[in-house]
Amino acid sequence: MSDPVFSDLLKEERVFAPPPAFAADAVGTPALYQRAAADPLKFWEDHASELEWFEPWQQVLDWQPPHAQWFVGGRLNVSHNCLDRHLAGPRRNKAAIIWEGENGEQRTLTYLQLHRQVCHFANAIKSLGVVKGDRVAIYMPMLVEAAVAMLACARIGAIHNVVFGGFSPDSLTDRINDSRCKILVTADGGWRRGKQLLLKNEADLALASTPSIDHVVVVRRGAEDEFACTMRPGRDLWYHEIMLDAPVECRAESMDAEDVLFILYTSGTTGKPKGIVHTTGGYLVGTYTTSKYVFDLRETDIYWCTADVGWITGHSYIIYGPLANGATVFMYEGAPNYPKHDRFWKIVEEHQVSIFYTAPTAIRAFMKWGDELPARHDLSSLRLLGTVGEPINPEAWMWYHQNIGSERCPIVDTWWQTETGGIMIANLPGAKPQKPGFAGHPLPGISAVVLDEDGSEIATGSGLLAITQPWPSMLRTLWGDDERFRQTYFSRWDGSIYFAGDGAKRDKDGYFMILGRVDDVLNVSGHRIGTMEVESALVDNPVVAEAAVVGCAHELKGQGIVAFVSLRGKLAGDEELRDKLKQHVAKKIGAIARPEEIIFAADLPKTRSGKIMRRLLRDVAEGRALGDTTTLADPAVVEKLRTLYEDKEG
Repeated sequence: MSDPVFSDLLKEERVFAPPPAFAADAVGTPALYQRAAADPLKFWEDHASELEWFEPWQQVLDWQPPHAQWFVGGRLNVSHNCLDRHLAGPRRNKAAIIWEGENGEQRTLTYLQLHRQVCHFANAIKSLGVVKGDRVAIYMPMLVEAAVAMLACARIGAIHNVVFGGFSPDSLTDRINDSRCKILVTADGGWRRGKQLLLKNEADLALASTPSIDHVVVVRRGAEDEFACTMRPGRDLWYHEIMLDAPVECRAESMDAEDVLFILYTSGTTGKPKGIVHTTGGYLVGTYTTSKYVFDLRETDIYWCTADVGWITGHSYIIYGPLANGATVFMYEGAPNYPKHDRFWKIVEEHQVSIFYTAPTAIRAFMKWGDELPARHDLSSLRLLGTVGEPINPEAWMWYHQNIGSERCPIVDTWWQTETGGIMIANLPGAKPQKPGFAGHPLPGISAVVLDEDGSEIATGSGLLAITQPWPSMLRTLWGDDERFRQTYFSRWDGSIYFAGDGAKRDKDGYFMILGRVDDVLNVSGHRIGTMEVESALVDNPVVAEAAVVGCAHELKGQGIVAFVSLRGKLAGDEELRDKLKQHVAKKIGAIARPEEIIFAADLPKTRSGKIMRRLLRDVAEGRALGDTTTLADPAVVEKLRTLYEDKEG
């Protein structure tokens, strides 16, 4: 066996069993694991059979590594399964989407009403020349119309390419041009923390260099001229105007299971975004099944995933997975701290949200804002909590468990990626106990392992996270670059094993803890330390709300550890606290992980999806010129940190 990829430092012994009443009535039971292990293909085939197919498949899986085809020969339509399938029964008049704007506006669409809206818009874009296989760019705030546009594309077989509404015009240009989109669907504007976002104006900057775009459809977010924008005659069309003349009936296109459903771009190490390709049948089966079991969906649930539709979480667990299950989905336009820092808890109380799925970054922000904010609200409607986007450190998990879940709600800590399409590792909430900081076991039907550099399995300990068998919702390729697909995901070992790019450890009970990106590993005196373990040790201290650690050059150790720390409430950092936190890390996980330096900061640099950009923190720690900051939520944060670091060093 080769040398360890990661040192195993952080120990976690706390275990929380699901409440007996929850477990007794859970959708996902322990028997699911045995059923899937006995025959994985039949497990997926059985769940595919719960959906409606226009033509049956002849073969469940054709695996020619690294290419998989699922439900070969089968034909179906995703929009039909998310909408039409529910109209013959009581879900017809059930709320499909409940929406709230940042300014307090509210809308509710039943499954019947959403179906009509989708059919109208599908016919409208067909009238603009969009046909099966064309690409449609969607650049929207969190509006109901974003969901309508996605489902309308799926209905007619157009391939949607959703671009997060916070991305820059250059990012939009790159994504439109790479996939040669035919039309763009956007909005005149939106609201964020009380400020107007003039989205159409941003889109116009991008459209100056997008020759493939024939038409731009613009949703009017507010009153006429509230979000002033220029409409180019012949190219730009108002959404509400083209909907007026569109017929209400639109037959769902019969799609092959392997027809492309959407492209979603994710950042690449080369700087060129990667166009992740997801297809129709396998993706829907994967998101339908994981939504059903991971979120323990019931007919009476109000389910809220706080992500944006511009990310894979929004695709899989706001739109496709929950709607395929006939769930009621809550969508919110704005920020969690506007007009006050308790906005999320006000929403939970008012709408009686029962399932709440959010990011660890948000949870750490809630911690920083204080325990008293959720305590002001009645959160008793909640019955299940979830986390997504990055590993959650144990103390943030505990805060979430105690302050939001009142120690009665199971927490599903989910690991997955844009590339995987759906959740891969998470304990089914009624079937297995939870351990803070551990995502848990691979889901039924998923074959996840920890490997060393040579590809040997590590039964207990730390290494590289890998998936050894294909799964239905896996990416099929990268748009226009199949060789990059092979090299990025399947070249590390034998060509058939998917390398996730993450480190992980597996404990004696088979629980997986995600240690962070392998690219972020710290090499201190020959010890390879995962950033997640040091950050978790820092946040374990009750004064710390959030932490990010990076490596810097060190004459003796090779790399030293620099920690950037945000404190809870209005606490101020000083030299005494700095020393206490260094000692706390050494006591918690070992002297080898003691930070060389701790920088106190009000904020950390994050992408608009909430992930900390450690690459920029490394630039600060090493004194290098800053890299690309276009995807930052607040680029000024990095300059403030640079000043703090230089002042400390000086």
